[in-house]
Amino acid sequence: MKLPIYQVDAFASQLFAGNPAAVVIMDDWLPDQVLQAIAQENNLSETAFVVPRDGFYGLRWFTPETEVDLCGHATLASAYVLLQHDYTRAKEVVFRFKDGTLLVRRAGELLAMDFPARPPRPIPSDRAVGEALGAMPRELLKSRDLLAVFDNQAQVEALRPNFQAFADLQTKAVIVSAAGDTCDFVSRFFAPSLGIQEDPVTGSAHCTLIPYWSARLGRAMLHARQVSRRGGDLFCEHHDGRVVIAGRAVEYLRGEIDV
Repeated sequence: MKLPIYQVDAFASQLFAGNPAAVVIMDDWLPDQVLQAIAQENNLSETAFVVPRDGFYGLRWFTPETEVDLCGHATLASAYVLLQHDYTRAKEVVFRFKDGTLLVRRAGELLAMDFPARPPRPIPSDRAVGEALGAMPRELLKSRDLLAVFDNQAQVEALRPNFQAFADLQTKAVIVSAAGDTCDFVSRFFAPSLGIQEDPVTGSAHCTLIPYWSARLGRAMLHARQVSRRGGDLFCEHHDGRVVIAGRAVEYLRGEIDV
């Protein structure tokens, strides 16, 4: 069986920036072990699998190690592929996944994704988090992932985590964030238990970051930047328990795989 595959740099306006994701288009779902093997072979932070249905597209996301419940950059990459290569003539794409529905629409030069918000709640300070990150945050919160908030962008950029120490944390991933120098806020994302030491740009983390910073800054429209080595910009909005996360994407390669 030959399957079309694309690799797209999401949240990027040029190649070799943002977060690369593979997108595989299939007529129907293959066994989970085959999907996991493809993701492991691709060895990217995420591989998205897309199955066309009547009026929507089934969507699942796999890291090299496991399936995940939500992934922003691979969703952006999937919508880019479907719109760019005329899999659909519509101006928006409806995805269905295990926990619900995602809508991605064109917004000028951007693609805008409508995601559920995951607002964090404050939790007590934890010395183990500081040992894993290499510095103690000023504030610690929890949603799906831990959110460690620092005083400024320079502190976030200077972090050199001890990834072995992440095994002692009761979480799959840690988001770190601070107010930005030239944007509203910056972040980084670490998830070694998912096979990702540092993710270049993480859309799903912004389901937590956007409600936090929207409340802290007192406005709904926000410009975010993930300050990983590759880096990427996200244009965000918070409203009614949802977040809109918008960005650009660039295609790196296309081809086919034999399964």
